Amino acid sequence: MLETDSFLDYLRYERNYSEETVKAYEEDLRQFEQFGEEEVGAMTPSKVDAELVREWVVSLMDRKYASSSISRKLSSLRSFFKFLLKKGKVESDPLRKVIGPKKKKTLPVFLKEREMNRLLDDIDFGEGFEGCRDRLIIEMFYATGMRLSELIGLDDACVDFSASLIKVTGKRNKQRLIPFGEELKKTMADYVNLRNEVVPVRQDGAFFVRKTGERLYRGMVECIVKRNLSKVTTVKKRSPHVLRHTFATVMLNHDAELGAIKELLGHESLATTEIYTHTTFEELKKVYNQAHPRA
Repeated sequence: MLETDSFLDYLRYERNYSEETVKAYEEDLRQFEQFGEEEVGAMTPSKVDAELVREWVVSLMDRKYASSSISRKLSSLRSFFKFLLKKGKVESDPLRKVIGPKKKKTLPVFLKEREMNRLLDDIDFGEGFEGCRDRLIIEMFYATGMRLSELIGLDDACVDFSASLIKVTGKRNKQRLIPFGEELKKTMADYVNLRNEVVPVRQDGAFFVRKTGERLYRGMVECIVKRNLSKVTTVKKRSPHVLRHTFATVMLNHDAELGAIKELLGHESLATTEIYTHTTFEELKKVYNQAHPRA
């Protein structure tokens, strides 16, 4: 299609997009061009109208493309026609009346309360410093709902034992306070006492450390969580974020207000937190369908 190459150069040299991103745009535009040629013959921007774009979307859906992939392809096409409008190559944007397929909401994966109780009450994490630390990592995620990056970045100065508060630094360096209860306080105190004995020198006041005194890193924490969650659950995803989802779901199931959960998780919008209500209702539906004689 005419002007495609100049658009790709614009992305490369004016917008400074990575070569990988430019390649993705190119593939989407070439795919649309090929479809258009099969429908209307040799392609020019003036031949593109909303009907042709909608037919392309339908063809992608028929070929079982995910709605997220189709939305991305439409986004590439939208950017291209905005570029053409700006350059005066077309008089109108044919995509202004085109709405992409709705994305299917993916519900968060979470563990059941009984699985978490079994993990924290019955499973052996091993003796010594590392076993104590690994158990605390699991309990910290479950009891506070903090993000992986927030746990890794935690310093001793962020933990106020007397007030039972943890100060975490979340996205865009936004800080928030998370309260904790007596059970977590005891586990934290046991860990700190053992850590100070085994690892007297630590990297810049880090709360969670390796035996070398260095701060933990993402891959290490992910492995610790995955290894231990595997002992009590068969869910495919066994990540720190699953424990964050579990925290939110448990809080909601025990009558916590959605606004309070939003603040504890550090969400910008209540809409982000509301997905946990969908999770709870999905669980209720499942129980109903299994148990009710006329379900």
